[in-house]
Amino acid sequence: MTGPNESVPGHPEGSDSPTRWQNPPGAQQGRQPAQPDANGQEPAYSEERTDSTPHPAVPASQQAPQQPYPPQQAHDPNLPPLTPQQYHEAQYQHAQQPPPPPLPQPQRGRHSLANGTDLTSAHLVRRTKRRPQSGWRKAVYVGTGKLINPGESPADRRRRELIARVNQPLRGCFKIGMLSLKGGVGKTTTTTTLGATFASLRGDRVIAVDANPDRGTLSQKIPIETTATVRHLLRDAARITRYSDVRSYTSQGSSRLEILASEQDPAVSEAFSENDYRRTVDLLEHFYNIVLTDCGTGLMHSAMKGVLDAADSLVIVSSGSVDGARSASATLDWLDAHGYGDLVKRSVAVINSVRPKGGSVDLDKLAAHFAARTRGVCRIPFDPHLEEGAEIELDRLQGETRLALLELAATVADGFAGDRLPR
Repeated sequence: MTGPNESVPGHPEGSDSPTRWQNPPGAQQGRQPAQPDANGQEPAYSEERTDSTPHPAVPASQQAPQQPYPPQQAHDPNLPPLTPQQYHEAQYQHAQQPPPPPLPQPQRGRHSLANGTDLTSAHLVRRTKRRPQSGWRKAVYVGTGKLINPGESPADRRRRELIARVNQPLRGCFKIGMLSLKGGVGKTTTTTTLGATFASLRGDRVIAVDANPDRGTLSQKIPIETTATVRHLLRDAARITRYSDVRSYTSQGSSRLEILASEQDPAVSEAFSENDYRRTVDLLEHFYNIVLTDCGTGLMHSAMKGVLDAADSLVIVSSGSVDGARSASATLDWLDAHGYGDLVKRSVAVINSVRPKGGSVDLDKLAAHFAARTRGVCRIPFDPHLEEGAEIELDRLQGETRLALLELAATVADGFAGDRLPR
């Protein structure tokens, strides 16, 4: 301990200022001492920082040079250095090592609580059997006052799965061409029943266009609501801006299927051309999700090229007879020969009006022939209501016919999720 008259090392003798310790020489080299203020007093703190970040108030000439961090050693420094080749090999081996597996995370959804309790409906709501829709199961369910539920039958489950396929999502407008080289095989009837099946099950808009240049009969399959035709639609195309404008040119059946009729006046000599069809489809695809086109029997007329170029899928209709099958096969041959091979692979073949005990034609071999060339084959059984040739109502069809049409619609709808053909 020092006396009052003894000097403290590093402090001026006889000074009245408080004792201030000084660092030994060389402890803070390169730093300038704190400058006294206007009254000659040194500040109680310094502008110097204890970290390496330069202070904005200190001029760059007075900042101490920062020492870089020492480089990290990639290997043991006691080992001899790697040659360039060894270094690249080591880097390659390190890159080839699989990353460590992630740590397991608790699976908690947005309805889960902290204690692990799941609040989703699948966890809380008790699952019940679906109600039977047909057969003895439905009779038992209804007869017991809904107290005994035998559940769905395999047929009901099959129907529900087909409906789910028909209702699969669809982006944009899907265009289907209905083709047949031979007349009288039920192409127009298949167009109406397929479109009605789509329209009755799906919530979007479905329309069938009569592109037959030889006075087609598609408009006769549903109740006629207007005498307007596709010619009137093209004439007024510049004034059509909303769905209600288009609706005034179409007729709609009980299934919600709309039909755009072809020209019925025999005095009109101008045929429905390729340009007419392209303009029609370009207009309809803004308001409808599915467009079916009932084509004529000729493949060489002008409108057919527009149909094939715009189509996303084809439905080739054939009868169960030998000549009908040959005509359908010739249609596929013509399409392959004229550059529509990809469209053939996306097409669906329909064997129409198949009778339960009809003829000696082996329909299994006929179906196998088309299955090797197309995406799918469907058989539509003979139905008395369709044989009438009048307006078609789905409720009047037999159960087997309804199921066959449902399978056809599901097969066509399987193409919704596929990549569209380049235009």
